Amino acid sequence: MKNISTDSLRTLVTVVEVGGFAKAGELLGLSQPAVSLQIKRLEDMLGHKLFKKQGQRQVLNQYGELLMPLAKQMLQQNDAILQQFTSENVTGKVRLGIPSEFAARILPSIIGDFVALYPDVSLEVRSRLSKHLLSVSRQDQFDLVLALNEELESAKFPIFMQDQLVWVGDLNLAQNDVVTLVTAPEGCIYRRRAIEALQSAGIKYRIAYSNADLTGLTAALKEGLGITVLAKSTVPNELNYQLQTKDLPELGQIGISLIKRTDDPGTAVDKLAEFIALRLT
Repeated sequence: MKNISTDSLRTLVTVVEVGGFAKAGELLGLSQPAVSLQIKRLEDMLGHKLFKKQGQRQVLNQYGELLMPLAKQMLQQNDAILQQFTSENVTGKVRLGIPSEFAARILPSIIGDFVALYPDVSLEVRSRLSKHLLSVSRQDQFDLVLALNEELESAKFPIFMQDQLVWVGDLNLAQNDVVTLVTAPEGCIYRRRAIEALQSAGIKYRIAYSNADLTGLTAALKEGLGITVLAKSTVPNELNYQLQTKDLPELGQIGISLIKRTDDPGTAVDKLAEFIALRLT
């Protein structure tokens, strides 16, 4: 009797949810070849390929689509068993502040697994610009904050990881005389970094569309209204991105801070902070 590795199933689910082998490796703490090897072993055991080529991307084929819900169900059972016998009795409410692009792109899979392990914890998630999340005047509104931070050596809000800023959208639009931008409103770090990079390179630009929500920005980008800047790990699967092109300058790195408003160990806030840090680094 063969047994399917839950590690392989978790790798499969992560690859699909984050949109690529490299991103899944970063999340799982594996190299890209190690991720590919786990998928290949799973395919060999099942006797079917699970992915097909779609443009430059690998997407699930009919067998992968069939396996995906079954894999999620098996992982939920696995996590429920572990939670029943090994997890501490953690209760309470956590108010999490997080930028919208992280909330839309990364948070769902993380929160799903966290809730499975700690079902008695209530989560309240609010999306704000990082500038607002780090504001002293708003500190009482959140127990835990995940925010972009440009001060890579910050002592007040230490950086726990860095991400690459990338240009996102139809980058052929950058060949126009004036580059059109799709951005979040004034105060957004991505917006300012895009403008500063273009100004430094002597490239003319105009802001064609503003929206604070990633879903709205994604729709505008897909309609070809302009291009934008995002942290690489938050780029939606359906959008193209580049670090730089012959028409667009490199944008550099961005820091990410995870700030707890309490230092009490063993609390729901502490557990969620540990969980997010382990999954993102």
